[in-house]
Amino acid sequence: MNDFPPYPSGLRLAGRRVVVVGGGHVAQRRVPQLIAVGADVLVVSPVVTPAIEGLVGSGEITWRRGEFADSDLDGAWYVMAVTDDADVNDRVSVLCEQQRIFCVRSDDATKGTAWTPAVGREAGITVAVVGNRDPRRSASVRDDIVAGLREGTIAAPHHRDRTPGVTLVGGGPGDPDLIPIAGRKALMSADVVVADRLAPRELLGDLPADVELIDVAKLPRGRSAQQEEINRVIVERALAGKRVVRFKGGDSFVFGRGFEEVIACREAGVPVTVVPGLTSPVSVPGIAGIPVTHRGITHEFTVVSGHLPPGHPEALVDYDALARMQGTVVVMMGVQNAPAIAQALIAGGRSAATPVAVICDGTMPTQRTVLATLGTLAERLVAEDVKPPAIIVIGEVVAVAHPDAF
Repeated sequence: MNDFPPYPSGLRLAGRRVVVVGGGHVAQRRVPQLIAVGADVLVVSPVVTPAIEGLVGSGEITWRRGEFADSDLDGAWYVMAVTDDADVNDRVSVLCEQQRIFCVRSDDATKGTAWTPAVGREAGITVAVVGNRDPRRSASVRDDIVAGLREGTIAAPHHRDRTPGVTLVGGGPGDPDLIPIAGRKALMSADVVVADRLAPRELLGDLPADVELIDVAKLPRGRSAQQEEINRVIVERALAGKRVVRFKGGDSFVFGRGFEEVIACREAGVPVTVVPGLTSPVSVPGIAGIPVTHRGITHEFTVVSGHLPPGHPEALVDYDALARMQGTVVVMMGVQNAPAIAQALIAGGRSAATPVAVICDGTMPTQRTVLATLGTLAERLVAEDVKPPAIIVIGEVVAVAHPDAF
């Protein structure tokens, strides 16, 4: 019988009793999948992992504490024997065979009557792969199929979501692998993509050929007028029945003017949704190995836009107050004004010896970190020829990450 391939079938287990015999780590992996399909799960085991006990406490599953008994199979539609005792698993599978209940064996798949596939879900499709008892191969094939569905390389273009509206997608700090899954999915279902120059540009090459790409970095107007033009474009295309993705670097709501676009859409009656992105003041230091907080070092961190220097009539940052705080300061868009910002913090009470890290081209192949102090920052920026984009991290967390330099 083992020479025959398995017959694939989709089980509808919602509201039906599934018995899991065993409460260890294999059960911990399997039970959430059963909960996700609505199964009535009974776990039978003398002990269970803390995670399973948490599911019991939340009322999502039932736990019968004790050794397996024949009566545990009463009313079962499906059974998993996942203990580390082969004799118990043998007993469970024999009883299931007698009662014509399909049974999965975690220790020896050849003795079971069913196999657990590698499962993935995307766009309303469930992908289940059974690789002849080779779970790693099954998982790899599943991942490739699900990735293709997300990216639009498997489903035909007419399967893309065509609902008109605007989605703001935060593309993350630059590396295309760091865009949220939901963001990539939105891109591949778009009719129009309105992209910033700092959005992960490699992903634009993956767009289906019929997608209209609008590069807003080349709009022939000043900054304020450019934002007004962006608002006009995304609203106009959405009102024409198009599915529009506004594609930005980082996160749309962290110095990204994203909410201005939300307001424009709402005022025009255009449906708008948001896919958050990894914001660079947290993700870029993390990629560079610098924590923005650390136990015993800082209880707060502050993200500052450095596009205006201290003292500028339109500047909104209180550098005196910032200097009195002890936590980490992360400066975005601040390379040009970094020397003035450093001096303002020193004047406000921060030590000139405060460690500083300037992370250039974060997450990109050209990423590098320049170390300095508040007192030496100006000269280090010149000596290292630092150009935007860069994230500036100010505080003792830099010394935690680079103890030899400080």
